[in-house]
Amino acid sequence: MDIIKSGIIGLTIGDALGVPVEFSSRQKRENDPVVGMRAYGTHNQPKGTWSDDSSMTFALMDSLKDGVDYFDIMDRFAAWVWEDLYTATGKRFDIGRNVYEALKRYKNQHQNPITCGGNKEHDNGNGSLMRILPAVFYTMQEKYGTIQEKITLIHQISSLTHAHRRSLMGCGIYAQVVWKLIEEKDSDLLKAVQAGITEAFRYYEKEPEFIGTVKLYEKIRDAEELKNRPKKEISGSGYVIDTLEAALWSLLTTSSYRECVLAAVNLGEDTDTVGAVAGSLAGIWYGMEQIPKEWIEEIARKEWIFDLCEKFEKSLNLEGNQK
Repeated sequence: MDIIKSGIIGLTIGDALGVPVEFSSRQKRENDPVVGMRAYGTHNQPKGTWSDDSSMTFALMDSLKDGVDYFDIMDRFAAWVWEDLYTATGKRFDIGRNVYEALKRYKNQHQNPITCGGNKEHDNGNGSLMRILPAVFYTMQEKYGTIQEKITLIHQISSLTHAHRRSLMGCGIYAQVVWKLIEEKDSDLLKAVQAGITEAFRYYEKEPEFIGTVKLYEKIRDAEELKNRPKKEISGSGYVIDTLEAALWSLLTTSSYRECVLAAVNLGEDTDTVGAVAGSLAGIWYGMEQIPKEWIEEIARKEWIFDLCEKFEKSLNLEGNQK
């Protein structure tokens, strides 16, 4: 089962492609498009270096391989921030404000992990969306038999750092799309994405507290319309809704893993996270065989990442489930 590996590696490469050009403008990317791994740039890091997107994904995956323990997840996130664990080069260099504030509440105020995430309107960065993929894989186990059970876990793991309904729904839509990309592997990409979006909207429209939030995601309800939307209307910002929209647009408007992640990164702005989210979706859809081998060879600590993926996959015991 390569789905876990291709999703995680796809995410990591998208992140690493975006790191050197993070915060750059759309115009700058159009004048000097990213076509492969670069060194240095924005964060002055070596080629193949991944950032907080991947670090938090690895920390979450490492925790979930032993089951769901919200304290353990937060302890691992904290170890990344203050002890430089789960980093590409042994030194953390990037962290979002919402994540940092949530981890400070956990560490300094000893709050219950589930209550640490920001729940105000300005707390809707993409910091939980970017690292939620291991939780989506975790819910593929038979014990999560209903959409309600699956989405509840996704929401709780998002809430560790991002608890506002907008962030919860963004993670929920992403999760539904991932499940459909896996379930409908032999289908058409547009149909699979639309099926995931439709399932997500159907779920949230039945939840009274999400009614107002559903309206904010209307721009991605119709996958075909999103696919046909001009690039100038797609934002690469770090706002959770923008990031999800940009990642889906990048997936829908391209026909290979390489094209998808490069389209995402070359939108500019929050290039590493848009690249990571788009890369995870493209990795799942196209599989390991379509991820450029030269990019895999260039990512930092690749052997450790593969080993962690294998341990996580083995812990889930998904043989016989989705292939």
